Amino acid sequence: MAWSADAVIKPQVKDFDMSAYKLAWSDEFDGAKLDLDKWDYRTDSKMHSTQKPENVSIADGKLILHLKKEEAGKMHYTGAGVISKRTFKYGYYEARLKTPPGSGWHTSFWLQKHDGSGTTAIKQAFQELDVIENDSTGPDSYDVAVHRWKTPYKSFAGKKVWTPNHEKLSDDFHTFGCEFTPLTIKYFFDGNLVQTVNVSVIEHNDQNIWLTSIAMRTGGNKGVDDSKLPATAEFEYVRFFEPAGN
Repeated sequence: MAWSADAVIKPQVKDFDMSAYKLAWSDEFDGAKLDLDKWDYRTDSKMHSTQKPENVSIADGKLILHLKKEEAGKMHYTGAGVISKRTFKYGYYEARLKTPPGSGWHTSFWLQKHDGSGTTAIKQAFQELDVIENDSTGPDSYDVAVHRWKTPYKSFAGKKVWTPNHEKLSDDFHTFGCEFTPLTIKYFFDGNLVQTVNVSVIEHNDQNIWLTSIAMRTGGNKGVDDSKLPATAEFEYVRFFEPAGN
């Protein structure tokens, strides 16, 4: 969906003061290929997969991350991810996505400063905000969290969020949101507030947007379910709304 400075695109949040924010940046994934003016590729070999640019495509108005069983970078699986070139800070972040079926994939929409290396180096990061981390062991749940990377490291405010009617996150698209202010972080699922975190006690810096899916044995899963491969993680859009007074 194309947009302009006066586009009528608002945060998909209930009981939310939409007048406090205006759309500042988005990708509606409506082109023929990934917009490399907006994105870098994730290219690391981490956990159980190597992330390949070739596994990223745009189709039917969606960002598609292809997940495969294949040899690459001494790994037996390949995943994919994109990282915004632009950095952001305070405002409201939102993405609509569907996770892959089958166990063994860590699919995320998260925010952290990127150093340009294509991997999760954290030397420049003050904070990491996890809007959704789904480890595919619980198809009807995901995690939100805050990590302080500036010494000393601390992970806090983690919470497991369950879908209201135990819908599988791989069956349909859902909307995940994060409001980041100097005082608090609020996480939203399909417009509903699911977690509020006091972040006034930690330092903040600019951050990039990450959309990724990698093979990972976490959360009790026993590894990748090969019978579900090849698979995809899919994103309909990602948006950033800045304070209206900016």
